Amino acid sequence: MLAVCRSCFTAPTFRTFCILLTGLVAQVCLPVLACLWRPKHTGKIALAREMTELLAAHFPHRTLHTVRDAAYVGEHLRGLNPQITWTSRLKVTSVLHELPPPRTGKKGRPRTRGPRLGTPTDLSQQLDWHRTKVRRYGRVDTVFLAEHICLWYGSFHTRPIRVVLVRDSNCGPGTGLDRGYGTALVTTDLTTSAEQIVERYAARWAIETAFFDARQTLGVGEARNRTRLAVERTVPFGLLACTVVTTWYALVGHQPADTDEHRARARWYTTKTQPSFEDMTAKLRRTIIAHRFRGPHPHQAQPEEIQAVLTAWATAGT
Repeated sequence: MLAVCRSCFTAPTFRTFCILLTGLVAQVCLPVLACLWRPKHTGKIALAREMTELLAAHFPHRTLHTVRDAAYVGEHLRGLNPQITWTSRLKVTSVLHELPPPRTGKKGRPRTRGPRLGTPTDLSQQLDWHRTKVRRYGRVDTVFLAEHICLWYGSFHTRPIRVVLVRDSNCGPGTGLDRGYGTALVTTDLTTSAEQIVERYAARWAIETAFFDARQTLGVGEARNRTRLAVERTVPFGLLACTVVTTWYALVGHQPADTDEHRARARWYTTKTQPSFEDMTAKLRRTIIAHRFRGPHPHQAQPEEIQAVLTAWATAGT
C-alpha cells in the first residue's frame, strides 16, 4: 500500500518549502519517493499521481492501493490507471450522483450521471448502517458503516467510486452524529470490504510518524541549505536514510529480546511491545561502532602480558 503526505521545512532564507513524500506502508512507512513542490508550478495532486504512476510502471503486475488525505483528490485524477486504487477522505461539500442509467437506444447523447444524491450528509440519511469491528490505530473499535457505489463527477468524472461512511458507536452531539456520520471515505476500489477500506485509511498514519522520526531522530530538515539543488536533495536523502535504517533492522538487526531489554532499562515503558525507530537507529549505530573499533586479534598480546614484559625489562635494567 502507498501513502502520500506533505511536510514543510524552513530554509535559512526564512522561506518554507514543501516536500511531497510517497511511502510503502505496512506496519511502518518506508519512504521511497520524494519531490519538491513549488507554488505556481505543477499541483500537488498532479505530483502525487505522477509519483504513484512511476511506481506502478515498475510493478506492472501488481495493484497499488494508494491512500491520501482530503487535499489529494481533484480533477487531476481523471483517467487514472486502473492498476491504481485511490482512497481518501471525502470532502463535506462534495456532490455525489447515482451511476448513469442504461442507454435507451434513442437519439441524442446518453446521460453521463444519474440522479443527484447530494453531499455525504444527505447520503448518510439514505443508507442502511450495520455494526461491525475494525482494527485501526493499534486497537479494535466497534463502529457503524454504510457504503454506496456512485459517481463523484467533479473529481473522478465517469469512473465509479465507492463511498464508505464511518460512525463511532459512542457518537453523540458534537462528535459527528449531528451531520449523520463521523468520517467519510471515498475509494476507487469497488471490491475490497468496507472494513478493510477503513483499516487501509487508518494505516496512512504511519507516514506521519515517519516524518516525525525523520525530523526528531535523523535531523531531517535541519540542514541549512541555500542552493536549489541542496534543497531538492538533502531532505529526500534523509527520508531515504529512514528506509535504509528500517530495512536493515528488519532483515539483520532485529532480535526478539530487543523490546524486553529496552523495557528492563526503562521500566516506565510498561506497554512497549515493538521497537521504535529510535531503537533501530541506536542499534545500527552500536553495530557500526563495533565494526569500526574491533577488538584485538587472538595472536595479539593482551595488556596484562605487555605490562608483565615491561616490568621484567625494568627489573632487568634493560
